[in-house]
Amino acid sequence: MSRAAGVRDVARRCVTVPALLALIPLALALLLVTVALAPLSLLAGRHGRGLQPQRLALYAFVYLVADLAGVCAALVARLRCLGGGPERRERLVALNYRLLARLLGCLVGCSRRIFALSVEVDPPIPGPGVRPPDGMVVFARHAGPGDSILLVHGLVCGAGLRPQVVLKEFLRWDPCMDLVLSALPHCFVPRHADTDGRTSDAIGALAARLAPGDALVVFPEGGNFTERRRRRSIRWLVRTGQLRRAARARRQHHVLPPRMAGPLAALTGARDAGAAVVFVAHTGLDRIDSPSRLWSSIPLRESVRATWWSVPSRAIPRGREARESWLTDQWSRVDAWIGHERTESASPRAASS
Repeated sequence: MSRAAGVRDVARRCVTVPALLALIPLALALLLVTVALAPLSLLAGRHGRGLQPQRLALYAFVYLVADLAGVCAALVARLRCLGGGPERRERLVALNYRLLARLLGCLVGCSRRIFALSVEVDPPIPGPGVRPPDGMVVFARHAGPGDSILLVHGLVCGAGLRPQVVLKEFLRWDPCMDLVLSALPHCFVPRHADTDGRTSDAIGALAARLAPGDALVVFPEGGNFTERRRRRSIRWLVRTGQLRRAARARRQHHVLPPRMAGPLAALTGARDAGAAVVFVAHTGLDRIDSPSRLWSSIPLRESVRATWWSVPSRAIPRGREARESWLTDQWSRVDAWIGHERTESASPRAASS
């Protein structure tokens, strides 16, 4: 890390940590107000629904308290591992993975109780005792609030893996995420375009260093799926002369066309490291794409359904064009699975069960 980057990190945390401390009492006050108004919320609710303000306020308070606890624990871990050296660095990584598992377990557990969240994964996630012989690159669809939390929770808590996440840089304004992930292998993607290839190189380097038990998490779409973003992505492909990709994207109704630079770098690194590639598709949260839909969806009426499949490193094609076509084919499979699941859930038989 450069000295300038270190100064920016300190300056940012001098803002985000006090802001977190200020938000917690505000969230508590909001929670108390909504609890006092709970009888009115019950009267306004329909078909057994209601209490949306109370549920949202409670989760916001829990999230902020968990964030503060994570900040404190991350600082303690850094103090315990002062002095440098490979052994202390490895210990710091282990402590932060343990902390990450506890924080995600808390947030997902609260989501189950507050929002009636349920998750169904088919095939089931292999347990911690069934670790793959090599590392893996995980390409996941990005759609709906909290889907990335559920994915990383499944990897670290369900499968006992060590996730290395590629995520947007603005998420560093969450002080807990900033401190915990900065101590782990990661890649923060800047807001501006990767014109110099620096971000892609960082993703490729992470993939090339994958060891057994490591899982590099990449969201090829670059953002949450919405129909508006889908149309905008197709128009961009047309403007830039990528007509074949635009035509395929028009046939994919539930996913965004993958951004190629980062995923292709991850595929190159995965092949060099002998790492498998895992694709994750899910549905259930994707229709919650606005505050109004979030409000009307609480508590959640349908389960989050997910599937995954693995491709060995030897099956990754060679050459950029071949890999672009292969990745698009896999993304079409993600799209087809989502379409099938939506059709099944909307069928009369599913609705009556």
